[in-house]
Amino acid sequence: MARFCLPRDVYHGKGALENLKNLKGKKAVIVVGGGSMKKFGFLQKAEEYLKAAGMEVSLIEGVEPDPSVTTVMNGAQKMLEFQPDWIVAMGGGSPIDAAKAMWIKYEYPDCTFEDMCKVFGIPELRKKAQFCAISSTSGTATEVTAFSIITDYDKGIKYPIADFEITPDVAIVDPDLAQTMPQKLCAHTGMDAMTHAIEAYVSTANCDYTDALAIHAIEMIQADLIKSYNGDTESRSKMHNAQCLAGMAFSNALLGIVHSMAHKTGAAFADYGAHIIHGAANAMYLPKVIAFNAKDPTAKKRYGIIADYMHLGGNNDDEKVDLLIKYLRGMNDSLKIPHSIKNYGADSYPCDQGFVPENIFLERLPAIAKNAIGDACTGSNPRQPSQEEMEKLLKCCYYDTDVDF
Repeated sequence: MARFCLPRDVYHGKGALENLKNLKGKKAVIVVGGGSMKKFGFLQKAEEYLKAAGMEVSLIEGVEPDPSVTTVMNGAQKMLEFQPDWIVAMGGGSPIDAAKAMWIKYEYPDCTFEDMCKVFGIPELRKKAQFCAISSTSGTATEVTAFSIITDYDKGIKYPIADFEITPDVAIVDPDLAQTMPQKLCAHTGMDAMTHAIEAYVSTANCDYTDALAIHAIEMIQADLIKSYNGDTESRSKMHNAQCLAGMAFSNALLGIVHSMAHKTGAAFADYGAHIIHGAANAMYLPKVIAFNAKDPTAKKRYGIIADYMHLGGNNDDEKVDLLIKYLRGMNDSLKIPHSIKNYGADSYPCDQGFVPENIFLERLPAIAKNAIGDACTGSNPRQPSQEEMEKLLKCCYYDTDVDF
């Protein structure tokens, strides 16, 4: 038996934000990030709509990219003081992910961060509050997923929190918010969405329900991501739907080691000047992982099906896998995303020598590989890597060398 879980209500389309007026409650806390929602007037609109619904409103502002454990605990404390019955998170993946973790701590004040990280081990929520998520970026799809990513900066590791309990009650997918994304963010979130859809389709937990969502999301992303990146507003709106469909797929089918590796490398080199942005990490690692996973016959066949839906050609599955890898690398080129950690610059653009020195990468490699194998996303990957294989795979991602094992 399997479970398929989505928010009860998904409001989508231009102007969907106004559905905040329909929420029933007394108090709402809005969790937001660095200021773009305020800059473009969406935070003010959200406040007005919630007040029109008869609610008192409080704000938790300034959630950073790659939110920290400290941010989560501080936000939960503010919720405990305010006692909201609605938590409304709006913006990119960071404020929504942070708000999900705050929600757990708000409902269960004695819960530790380590408790939160027990996969599918969260106690029953909604004793105090319901959750509404409003996405402004077209990639993470956290507005419809059972996942949250929180960074422990002391350890330099991103931890996925995974449980259907943190699937939002209401998701608002309004393309007006996505029009505010800068070009680089459009690229990174778009390739995050492509990775979600592809990993969900080849995951060992895939099913008929998730396959349809994943394949259609892949087709939409192929058609609209580059055009969205280059400023086409209609394609930007379509990408906002595509990423949500990909999120519905992976929230139920789970993911694979592209995400495991991205989680465990993202903050691992922060002391050398930058994070490896999650979407860019996924984009770099995805072609390598496809080559690795395609050694599994079932995964190879499913990658071939993806290539067929993308009309890439190929006379057999081996050719189709090669064409899929080539196509994804071409997308990275079009989106100005590098192909390797070695060439990943501090501003996320390709460069001759990125911010991660070779000797530091090699020194930290065994620990990163071990952490990646232990990541929550690894269990549903179609091919289970050993420590040696994960280290070799990460080296391929550093040097941009072929995966032949």
